Order: sequence, then C-alpha cells, then structure tokens
Amino acid sequence: MTDSKTRAAAAPQVSGHEKTSEKSWHEVVLERLKANDVKLIVYVPDRVFTPLIKAIHADPFFITFAATREEEAIGIVTGAWMGGMRGAVLMQTSGFATIPNALASLVVPSQIPALIFVSERGTLGEFNLGQAMVCKTMRPVLNALGVETHTITRQDELAFIIDRSIKQAVATLAPVTFILSPLLTGGKVFEQ
Repeated sequence: MTDSKTRAAAAPQVSGHEKTSEKSWHEVVLERLKANDVKLIVYVPDRVFTPLIKAIHADPFFITFAATREEEAIGIVTGAWMGGMRGAVLMQTSGFATIPNALASLVVPSQIPALIFVSERGTLGEFNLGQAMVCKTMRPVLNALGVETHTITRQDELAFIIDRSIKQAVATLAPVTFILSPLLTGGKVFEQ
C-alpha cells in the first residue's frame, strides 16, 4: 500500500514545487509558455481560446496578434524561429484543415519547432459537420507527417506535457501539436 507521501513523490514535477491544479487551464498554458521563453503568439480568433488570448494580450512578456488564416500564422511562427524567436499558434479544429501543406512543405522539412495549440471541436456534442470531419482527420494527418501530438484531457497533466514537449520540440527541431480536449477546456458552449 502506498501512502500520500509516496504518491506525491511519484507525481510528475514541472519545476520545483509548483501546484498547477488550482490554476485554470489557460493560466497553466500561459505560465508554461513564459517559462519556455515562447514570446510570439499568433492566433486565429476562437471562443475556447478567448481567456488565454486575453491573458496573453494583457502580459507585456508576449508579442501577440491575430492572423487571418491558420497557414499564415504557421508562416509567421516559422519566420520568427528563423529570426531567433520562439512562437506558438492557436487555432480551432476546423482551422487545422488549412495547414497540412504548410507543415509538409515548410515546417517539417525546415525543422521548425512550431508549437501548435488546437482547441478541439468536432466531438462531444458537436453540431458542425465541418468541425467533425476535420476532427476525424486531424490526428491521422499529423501522424502521417510525423508531427508529435498530444491530446490533453486532464488538468493534472497539462503543465508537464506542455513543458516537456516544448523542450523536446526545441531540442529536436520538430513541431508539436497540443490538442486541448473539451474535457480540459470545457469546449464551446452550444445553445440548446
């Protein structure tokens, strides 16, 4: 039988004795981006990411702005990396459909550690057929391109996965995609 001290010691630590369970998912993401010196955040507006986008705009550490399309955001983050700055892209599931060519022809062969955050739609009560179709194809496309992918459903794993994956992306010069499940974010609230 394990006691509480053994369980606590076995729990993954991000750095030091941080407690992330009391923070919201978007506060944890913001904290991990800052801790890994990810200064540029380019996004296509999304209701699920609204609290994160507002927090990033309010923090002078970040350079952030909206792009008109997801592949544009990928191009901006790629150029930023080539200029010495780490960047991340925020998009929703349907927007992912616009970026496979940018990933296959630019990011992957150029070894760009692009950080891609996707607010997952197309599941758990989704009404929009376009979201559902992209949700079914997103992971197979990422796997075919060899892009590391993490679907995050639990708050207690969020900081660890983001922190370690950013470090790996930079060390191996490879992109990573974080699919933030509605189980984590609460997803989009649908009117009944």
